[in-house]
Amino acid sequence: MTDLFATKTEILPACKISGRVSGLFAALAGDFVTTPASSLELTFDGIVGDYHAGPTRKSGGREPWYPRGTEMRNERQLSILASDELEEVATGMGLPELKPEWIGGNMVVGGVPSLSMLPPRTLLFFEGGVTLRVDGQNAPCKIAGRSIGEHAETADHTTTALDFVRVSRRLRGIVAWVEKPGIIRTGEKVDVRVPEQWIYQP
Repeated sequence: MTDLFATKTEILPACKISGRVSGLFAALAGDFVTTPASSLELTFDGIVGDYHAGPTRKSGGREPWYPRGTEMRNERQLSILASDELEEVATGMGLPELKPEWIGGNMVVGGVPSLSMLPPRTLLFFEGGVTLRVDGQNAPCKIAGRSIGEHAETADHTTTALDFVRVSRRLRGIVAWVEKPGIIRTGEKVDVRVPEQWIYQP
């Protein structure tokens, strides 16, 4: 059975990439919007004091298979973004800039091509000892889009929200959870280990 599956499916080997932390942010004011930080203290619950910290979370529109508000495992402890993708989204929306804080970003990583396309199970090993495990892409939502409209002071926040959802698809970054806790500091090197990949074809 294994050999038959291998003949039908292209399997891409694992690989390693290195990048660097260019910005850190935390949501400490009871809202998803973040503010800059020089370091982040991480436990198994996520960022200490952060809006998205905790071992579990409530389901929302991304989980239509559960009634909204169902308690579930929190695989969205950190939102990780790339500066080049933020610039691409800003250009596509006709904005001079798009700050990671506006959409609840916790970290900006540079040097990793197509960061939003990193597959689930990718591991991020930080120089200071922290390990994060990628759950997957962070699908854009209108709530973050409205936040952009408010901070950028656009004429129509509803239109801005819809533009964000349209333009930022597959450019919105990734979400991850803490596999090994510790402290991450701005400027740290991060080694990205991309797992072996394939497309499942039953």
